[in-house]
Amino acid sequence: MSSNIGQNYPYASETEAERAAAVEAILAAHERLADAVAAESTPLDAEERWWTWRCRRKGCGGIVHAAGYARDNRAVYVVCDRCGSTSLR
Repeated sequence: MSSNIGQNYPYASETEAERAAAVEAILAAHERLADAVAAESTPLDAEERWWTWRCRRKGCGGIVHAAGYARDNRAVYVVCDRCGSTSLR
């Protein structure tokens, strides 16, 4: 059995206000990330809370926050607060 099963579980949750503030700060801190998010995702639905996860990039240790829904896949489009990487959850 694979030892990476824990990577599929959420790290924590945050309120919609916390999520929006975190994503806004991430987009401001990383040049051209806002363009990528706009091009690759659609807006999120109105929810009270959103899950967060640990970044999957080796050595990063940041937290990824929901930034939208992926345009071409059925997934949540997330951005990392430390390295600015994007991925699908």
